Amino acid sequence: MVDRVCLEVCVDSVAGLAAAIDGGADRIELCAALSEGGLTPSAGLMHLAAKTPVPCYAMIRPRGGDFVFSTAECSVMEQDIAQVRAAGLAGVVLGAATSQDQLDLSVLSKLCHAAIGLGMTLHRVVDMLDDPVSAVQQAKSLGFERILTSGGAPSAPQGQAVITRMVRQAGRALSIMPGGGVSPDGVFDLLRQTGAREVHASCRNATQEGTPHPIFGAVSGITNQTTVSMMRHQIDQISER
Repeated sequence: MVDRVCLEVCVDSVAGLAAAIDGGADRIELCAALSEGGLTPSAGLMHLAAKTPVPCYAMIRPRGGDFVFSTAECSVMEQDIAQVRAAGLAGVVLGAATSQDQLDLSVLSKLCHAAIGLGMTLHRVVDMLDDPVSAVQQAKSLGFERILTSGGAPSAPQGQAVITRMVRQAGRALSIMPGGGVSPDGVFDLLRQTGAREVHASCRNATQEGTPHPIFGAVSGITNQTTVSMMRHQIDQISER
């Protein structure tokens, strides 16, 4: 028997937080506005999430749109990280890019320094790069625990080949966590084929609204406890083999 595969569920509401935990999520990505791909959650939601028995990582993203952040926006994110620490959450979810679609190592270095002592996930900004595999070594150097990725594709199943390369490149230094378009029907094969030991999903009763982001989409709805439970059941089949 191998170690349990970790299920992370992204939520943006009190009800979604409860549904994810009751359904069997191992970790929460705490956001506001998942319809925008996820923004920094409110201080109130952070404090509530900190009282739950499941580790919660807060998204640090001050606005929708691209991931090219100004000096002022970087300062806002540093203050938001301080709010995460004050609330007692387990970690943060970060990402920043240059106008040339490279990771902005200067901004990320500042944010990672502000987050010392917290867990850190590098989010799907990597899927905007020409080669997401190139982010693996950079993420290692910055001290990230994991990378959330769809392999540069609109969904993780479509980016499976790239995710597999990222898993091999990462080795044991950090975790590669497939996310984006992951459903209970496909999660078993995705994990088996890539070798990933964590997976990220919204598990929402979703409807498309507005103009989708080319990578993140624009999904609204509410976290569905039954869907979380189904996802948990499927990935536990991996752990039992």
